[in-house]
Amino acid sequence: MKIMLGKLFFAVLWVLTSLVPQSLFAQGYPSKPIRLIVPFAAGGPTDVVARIVSQNLTTILGETVLVENKPGASGFIGTEAVARAQPDGYTLLLITASTHAISPNLFKKLPYDPIKDFAMVGQFTDASLILVVPPSLGINSVAELVKFLKSRPGKLNYASWGKGGAAHMAGELFKQATGTDMMHIPYKGSSPAITDLMGGQVSVFFDTITSSLPHARSGKLKGLAVTGPKRTASAPDIPTVAETYPGFEVTVWQGVGAPAKTPRPIVDKLNAAMCKMVAIPGVKEKFLGLGADPVCNTPEQFTKHIERELNKWAGVVKRANIPMEG
Repeated sequence: MKIMLGKLFFAVLWVLTSLVPQSLFAQGYPSKPIRLIVPFAAGGPTDVVARIVSQNLTTILGETVLVENKPGASGFIGTEAVARAQPDGYTLLLITASTHAISPNLFKKLPYDPIKDFAMVGQFTDASLILVVPPSLGINSVAELVKFLKSRPGKLNYASWGKGGAAHMAGELFKQATGTDMMHIPYKGSSPAITDLMGGQVSVFFDTITSSLPHARSGKLKGLAVTGPKRTASAPDIPTVAETYPGFEVTVWQGVGAPAKTPRPIVDKLNAAMCKMVAIPGVKEKFLGLGADPVCNTPEQFTKHIERELNKWAGVVKRANIPMEG
């Protein structure tokens, strides 16, 4: 009898809740601190961006946005935590290309669905990588690099900051787009890869702009191209790979998501706050200083972007025969 009454209570509660106009959900929101979950360790590039976001959203929303780092398992721990959180707008996720486009194609079992388990709020940055080589190679363009690689199939190698990262995927996509062959050499971060690149132990590296552009400016490395669809404001003098191979595109993007079923008025309020944030001159300057172009798009546009990226990297992984992890 108690069980039946309990079920009846929740059924009535659901009906009453469904009758409440959606617009009322955003009234008075937020009324308490919001957690922004970062699925990676403190101090890293994703965490740095999260601190900029939290500080400025706090000002715009009038309520504290707290960064909470939940690293581990390639970002799965923090991402799953948000997917299972209450859909009330008070637990958000810093979404990255890794958690929602690349990793889902590299692991057989994922503890979350990158699309169905989230209400996308919006994207706020889009960052190109930079293709760098040692000056000792005497190569000054993407076309020269491709010619050089084709004359030595399989004999040269490219660095990355780890298997499954954007640098690894960029190298595989470059091979497929240009018909070249290189060996992948994973490193534990950009710094050791750059050291070996300068020393000639590796020949090619798709790195973050913040890590390698200063070395390219100083002449210690040669910056051949950036990987976005257009030249980046951080290095407008450096051409894109797409200028030589149309359609080539690799960007490391970031955005915000909430648990699925978060009321749309709350999502819209957060989206409006994010678009206001990226328009602040100081925020734009900070993002550009990190090699990232500010972005403002709708929840639907962000969802479509993630879906396109999922499909793109699925194809790259399949063609490269990269074995999936368990």
